[in-house]
Amino acid sequence: MTPEERRQFVRDHRTAVFGYSRRQDGPAMTALYYLVEGDDILVSTMRARGKTAAVRRDPKVSLCVLDEKWPPTYLNVYCDAVVEDDPAAGADLLFKILGVMAGRPLSEDARPDVEEMARREERVVLRLRPYATFATPPRHVENEADLVGLTHGTSASVPWDD
Repeated sequence: MTPEERRQFVRDHRTAVFGYSRRQDGPAMTALYYLVEGDDILVSTMRARGKTAAVRRDPKVSLCVLDEKWPPTYLNVYCDAVVEDDPAAGADLLFKILGVMAGRPLSEDARPDVEEMARREERVVLRLRPYATFATPPRHVENEADLVGLTHGTSASVPWDD
């Protein structure tokens, strides 16, 4: 994939698996919705959640962006993350993410309820800045004819901008 194809793949989708290191027991992963702002990927979470603590401890995270259609396609993105504690930004991102979840923008009439939810849950923004990706294009098998000439290769991490 070219750098623009990678960016477009991330912009065109809305779900991902967020990976981060834990103090014990190996990496943690969680499925989530996200938004793209410029070249940054934004995630809404609560101040008390493990994702927030993990980013404060170690800003290196990964995001496996998922295609919602079958057969699944994905793109692994490696990012440097920061926690943004601004309550207004946390509420605004939650409002937009809930629209992503609904498949349409929410009515502005719902904003006060979402702002109250964000305040109660102490919502923060995780800002992810991609720096590399690891992508092996999927080889799909829908029937036996797809097995002819099917090969699997290896892939390596490449810079996000190359």
